[in-house]
Amino acid sequence: MKATSPNEAVIFFAGDSGDGIQLTGGQFSETVEIFGNDISTFPNFPAEIRAPKGTLFGVSGFQLKLGSVKVFTPGDQYDVLVAMNAAALKTNLHQLKKGGVIIANTSGFDKKNLTLAKYENGTNPLEDHSLDNYDVHDFDVTKMTQDALVDTGMDRKEIERCKNMFVLGFVYWMFNQDLKYTINFLTDKFKSKPELADANIKVLKAGHNFADTSETFTSRFSIKPAQLPKGHYRNVNGNQAVALALVAASKKSGLGLFYGSYPITPASNILHQLSRYKNYGVKTYQAEDEIAAICSAIGASFAGNLGATASSGPGIALKGEAMGLAMILELPLVIVNVQRGGPSTGLPTKTEQADLLQALYGRNGEAPLPVFAPATPKDCFKITFMACKIALEHMTPVMILTDGYIANGSEPWQYPESKDLAEIKPPLIKERQSDDHFLPYQRDKNLVRKWAIPGIAGLEHRIGGLEKEIDTGNVSYDPDNHEQMIKIRAEKVEKVAEVFPDQTYEQGSEKSKLLVIGWGSTYGAIESAIISLKEDGHDIAHVHLRMIHPLPSNLGEILRHFEQIIVPEMNNGQLVMVLRNKFLLPIKSVTKIKGVPFTVQEIKEAILNQLRHG
Repeated sequence: MKATSPNEAVIFFAGDSGDGIQLTGGQFSETVEIFGNDISTFPNFPAEIRAPKGTLFGVSGFQLKLGSVKVFTPGDQYDVLVAMNAAALKTNLHQLKKGGVIIANTSGFDKKNLTLAKYENGTNPLEDHSLDNYDVHDFDVTKMTQDALVDTGMDRKEIERCKNMFVLGFVYWMFNQDLKYTINFLTDKFKSKPELADANIKVLKAGHNFADTSETFTSRFSIKPAQLPKGHYRNVNGNQAVALALVAASKKSGLGLFYGSYPITPASNILHQLSRYKNYGVKTYQAEDEIAAICSAIGASFAGNLGATASSGPGIALKGEAMGLAMILELPLVIVNVQRGGPSTGLPTKTEQADLLQALYGRNGEAPLPVFAPATPKDCFKITFMACKIALEHMTPVMILTDGYIANGSEPWQYPESKDLAEIKPPLIKERQSDDHFLPYQRDKNLVRKWAIPGIAGLEHRIGGLEKEIDTGNVSYDPDNHEQMIKIRAEKVEKVAEVFPDQTYEQGSEKSKLLVIGWGSTYGAIESAIISLKEDGHDIAHVHLRMIHPLPSNLGEILRHFEQIIVPEMNNGQLVMVLRNKFLLPIKSVTKIKGVPFTVQEIKEAILNQLRHG
């Protein structure tokens, strides 16, 4: 048996929504990560909880790239495609490399499944030589799972739920991976039902043994551990990182964390994650609607907590008036928008970056907010923590824009210790500091007002959505006062740029031939494309924005070094509109609005096209 040792490989698990594809991909990801590989994942599943079985639109997929080198994206093309039925093969074959490995469950290619997958005249691709350019391994996963559990007394439906473990055991053998982590996982997951743990472990081992003894393969993948910096690591996806950052900011500020939320894909996992941290004093509240969710968080903030809420595009639209309320109250509030395909309910489980203009302008009146955008799953921790610090220290609501790609995707994260995190010092006032009447909207040099918690004698004050008189906060309809307050609140937000780190280059320098500006989850594809082009002799610079409002103080200086600038984004050109308006430069837009991320090849072609044609 030979071992092939590539630097990296891409595997794609695909099947029906009920086939346990996400669990299979998640277990494989965590196992290779514990082994030491760098990884990037991309779960991609239908919006329906149980989409019709065997149909093309009901396919659930999990893409994973693992490597002994730094991995930036889940990959453009697959080395291995696991297809649990005909629809899974048909919808994903175009992304399998020529000569790539297909592992097919033959019971998913019967007449019914072939018809549902719309194979012409029910032709079976496993039999008509259309796959001759690939390395096909087909066997009846369902029957072998049934054979492994024939003596357990389980019914057929329960047995078939275990078939994903057969495939996982098979793939572990292909990639020289240990079963130990998944065995421990199953033992813990089913500790109250040990018979289910035993059944799944038995099938897992059966799949591994089948691969070992059937002489199906003449070689195995052997990918060495990546050379990552020393430290403590864990696997994290974007939603988990956001939740952990909220808890960390709560602890570093000494404030309680209140999270008010209404379930919506793909933001719901933040609520699930935070509900596990009651031992840290975290309070979570599932409200009856989006408006109640954000208003409860505003109330918690008024009472002296770190108030937070999250949603996705349509839910953020419903929260619009309340965001304006938090802004005019000048209370800290963290709003997370996990973007998905829109408009309206749009594409609930697909990714997009089309809520940028909504984040910047989607409120009545003049209501600017700081807007932040993490670049990767692990970056969600750093940027969310920073956003909390700015919300609390500058007394302002902030918005964090992630998206479905980084919310569900995962990667290794070298997590910090508490001592590595910055202190957060909210401008709390605990007693009246003079005999004068307390002025709740009196400001410091950064135009930040004091935060007086209700119930403190001498600090009584009134807040509300009506315009406020300067300093006193009393209701005022005076035209000059209104204009002045509008200007003051806007200037306070602009001053956030003074405390946010200057913009730096991810790649290249001011001498590079072309600049690519990215934001959010386009990071990995841009980085990979520029690294690849550098190997071909091209000098390309990359700047990735983590703060979009206000823009970094030195961004204009950076942009003016370049004659050619492009902005790839998963919308119809929203950031490029903002940058052209701000800097009056001929910046080119590269767009993709298909519910899936940019591939590395698409970014490379966009850069080369710009270099060729200007």
